Amino acid sequence: MSNNLSYPSIAKEGLPFLGAAFAISILVSFFYFELSWLFWIITIFILQFFRDPPRTIPQDKNAILSGADGKVIAIEKTDDPYYMRKSIKVSVFMNVFNVHSNKAPCQGKIIKKNYYPGKFLNAALSKASLENERCALVIERDDKKIITCVQIAGLIARRILCYKNYNELISAGERYGFIRFGSRVDLYLPVDALIKVELGQKVKNAETIIAHLN
Repeated sequence: MSNNLSYPSIAKEGLPFLGAAFAISILVSFFYFELSWLFWIITIFILQFFRDPPRTIPQDKNAILSGADGKVIAIEKTDDPYYMRKSIKVSVFMNVFNVHSNKAPCQGKIIKKNYYPGKFLNAALSKASLENERCALVIERDDKKIITCVQIAGLIARRILCYKNYNELISAGERYGFIRFGSRVDLYLPVDALIKVELGQKVKNAETIIAHLN
């Protein structure tokens, strides 16, 4: 059984960038046609960066879904610094060619939201989890289990957008934010979670099951 959440094919965050790139490409094509190919390539890049394709959401109440498209770069037991507990951290790195909208890993209530200013280190580095600019949501599921989802800015990413707030409800696979131009998302899971992905695996937001809860 599955459910489809549909959003505009192009994320709203990209419309100003796409509109400007398209207009500039038209002008350059008119006045400097021999250079126009470069501007059209940039326009196409912006178009693909801000794409937000529909996803089929698994309807498994015990599943924790990926919050981002990209590659799994860390699976480790560690402390959850946002809820002060032992946990398993699963990190997904997004390069500039991945979809950059972020989706909720599970259904629940947001019991904490914290934004932290910070550095803009390469998001693939382990220390980026605690040193880079980031925004953390702590979600309490109906079964009282806690999932922490953290958007982390990267070397190129300079803007984290998060549209959910403290005390709000969130649905599994719901689009809740966006990170502009390369970044990562960390999930902190209960220590008894059964991890379903491997290091280096490519995942899709709202569609790939990261873990099952016992």
